[in-house]
Amino acid sequence: MEKLKIAGGYPLKGTVRISGAKNSAVALIPATILAESPVTIEGLPNISDVEILKDLLEEIGGKVTITDDEMTVDPSTMISMPLPNGKVKKLRASYYLMGAMLGRFKKAVIGLPGGCHLGPRPIDQHIKGFEALGAQITNEQGAIYLRADELRGARIYLDVVSVGATINIMLAAVRAKGRTIIENAAKEPEIIDVATLLTNMGAKIKGAGTDVIRIDGVDSLHGCRHTIIPDRIEAGTYLILGAAVGEGVLIDNVIPQHLESLIAKLREMGVTVETGDDQVFVSGTDKLKTVDIKTLVYPGFPTDLQQPFTSLLTRATGSSVVTDTIYGARFKHIDELRRMNANIKVEGRSAIINGPVQLQGAKVKASDLRAGAALVIAGLMAEGITEVTGLEHIDRGYSNLVEKLNGLGATVWREALTKEEVEQMKNT
Repeated sequence: MEKLKIAGGYPLKGTVRISGAKNSAVALIPATILAESPVTIEGLPNISDVEILKDLLEEIGGKVTITDDEMTVDPSTMISMPLPNGKVKKLRASYYLMGAMLGRFKKAVIGLPGGCHLGPRPIDQHIKGFEALGAQITNEQGAIYLRADELRGARIYLDVVSVGATINIMLAAVRAKGRTIIENAAKEPEIIDVATLLTNMGAKIKGAGTDVIRIDGVDSLHGCRHTIIPDRIEAGTYLILGAAVGEGVLIDNVIPQHLESLIAKLREMGVTVETGDDQVFVSGTDKLKTVDIKTLVYPGFPTDLQQPFTSLLTRATGSSVVTDTIYGARFKHIDELRRMNANIKVEGRSAIINGPVQLQGAKVKASDLRAGAALVIAGLMAEGITEVTGLEHIDRGYSNLVEKLNGLGATVWREALTKEEVEQMKNT
């Protein structure tokens, strides 16, 4: 086990290249199950979630090779092997195996998914969709059993806008008989990315990126080559980081339209942000203005950037309010920021940040992926050395973090935890 050490106070400058989208990768990889010949995905991020999914595909008989940032999956030898335990419980997105295996094999046994603990994130809309397509679903000893004699297209209205449910129903529906219509569908760019892969595999999908998606089922899907979109959340994290401690940071390999809500708020704070075709330039200022943000489904402000943005707001003069309408429990980073001298209080689904304050280096722990990003940004802003543990969360979503930060002029390194530190973590 390791910890991340950050020497704060260094201004960052230079160019950082954004990796492929984590939230696309965790759906694209399970989608390869639906094909009957090899699928190659280019531009995958170097993160632990990708490695876990590779292992899961191999568990069900797939042949998977990874070269640099490219994965090739040969699904022709896959079987509907039950996956009730083990690595399936290590990431939330393992639920995409349900839709993909149901679509291909008409049956699946998948353990209830793991991932970051952000409060209740039920999969009832996923189950509703699968049942509408003709599947029988039971929960037996902590695993979801899905069975169907055949899948038939249906009209499905999502009671809650859900990225996961939208993608999962798409995965099951592409090989169902007849037409499926998903209403009140999520519109995130990652959904368009998955639909593009499936279309390249021979699926018939219209409306991805709108709130109504129409899918005409096909009997079989074939292999293809697909390039993943850039990670808008990683890009947004570096944008925030550049606003906090940057003296001119160029973010390369990005789709600026995916970040319009964040860019608008940064400009409102007085940050210089300039956009190009596939680049964004950001430069901070000593006098940041306060803003209020409320997380919303896309194209609103992303819940995944709420925590990193909270760290930035500790530098703004006055009082800011951050409200998370998506995940009410996504404020576990606040106590850690307080250890670093932040003046923040939580009231219900909102955090009230008073600033500016000078953050101080401290020993802090990442409770989830984006909380880890918030603490890294705080460490770069702070005086002295910050030690961040819980790196297993950060490694799930940020590719080559240390190398990218040091390439911008930061002083960041990883160290092995001592035996005493490991024991202390086990007891907390």
